[in-house]
Amino acid sequence: MKQTAFYAIHKSLKAKMVPFAGYDMPIQFEGIMAEHEHVRNKAGLFDVSHMGEFWVQGPEALEFVEYVTANNVAALSTGQVQYSVMCYEDGGIVDDLLVYKFDDRFMLVVNASNVDKDFAHLKALDKKFKVQLSNASDEVALLAVQGPHAQSILQKLTVAKLQDLEFYHFGVGRVAGIEMIISRTGYTGELGFELYHDTEVAEALWNALMLAGEEFDLAPIGLGARDTLRLEMKYCLYGNDIDETTTPLEARLGWAVDLDNGDFLGRDALLKQMESGLERFLVAFEMQDRGLPRRGYEIYKNEDKVGHVTSGGQSPTLKKGIGLAYIDNPYHKINTELQIDIRGRRLGIKVVKPPFIKKKTS
Repeated sequence: MKQTAFYAIHKSLKAKMVPFAGYDMPIQFEGIMAEHEHVRNKAGLFDVSHMGEFWVQGPEALEFVEYVTANNVAALSTGQVQYSVMCYEDGGIVDDLLVYKFDDRFMLVVNASNVDKDFAHLKALDKKFKVQLSNASDEVALLAVQGPHAQSILQKLTVAKLQDLEFYHFGVGRVAGIEMIISRTGYTGELGFELYHDTEVAEALWNALMLAGEEFDLAPIGLGARDTLRLEMKYCLYGNDIDETTTPLEARLGWAVDLDNGDFLGRDALLKQMESGLERFLVAFEMQDRGLPRRGYEIYKNEDKVGHVTSGGQSPTLKKGIGLAYIDNPYHKINTELQIDIRGRRLGIKVVKPPFIKKKTS
């Protein structure tokens, strides 16, 4: 079981630790519901150092990243971040990821559970290109400051003009005297920043942020609240909502796929799927009856099974059960009323327009 650079801090705070993606990670500090509301109303500090970071450089770095990801990388300006997906030849999703465009290289940020798999996938493809691919995951620590007060807290520790940093953009600067990548990104739907830095200075940065955040009631947040926060935004979780058996078109990630741009891996399969028509879609739904939807629960239209839940639980903000599910066409349409089987009981659900709550990222 690996440990992040913040493990000793988590233990000192008596966090509840659980195995996650090969790491011993904090699932909660005070409690999932309380931490969720703290991020929505104040600010939270997340250890997300389990995420993976790959560097791609060389004379054909652009061509390589264009081939292995589905979005239009050539459209990126230096300092811009792009959400994208990597696909297999059959259109199934290898992973969803962030692409960071530097002057002379790219950084790919991948999901923790997929680091080894993703790197092997990329290494099998890089021989066709003049590139150097390196895995920096073990050298990079990553903190996320998220919530309405995130900018006010971080601004106390840097001369960088955070108000000028647009959503899904980044810069290199100093926070608490430590040089790092300051990224205007996050997984909560709130105003927030992600800070990529060397593992050796990780504890010093945590302590500086917590001290600067005292007047704003900054609190440490675990993976449990991170999951409920992302669910309210309908942000996909790899291994639940997307995987090698799903395509980005089925997952409603077509906005992160540029079928008109180049010949990326999986493009032909996705074009064929579009031509033949999609049989299912990932949708957001709300419980109409009292009950908690969980992954794997089956969904019905009368007596016909038409889908299954991929993510679900209680929304701390809406005070009701919400979830994501793959639903067969044509039952995926907004306002369609269906039934979910929860331990042998058929309860009502309704397909709704995502996200479940309004974004507050600006």
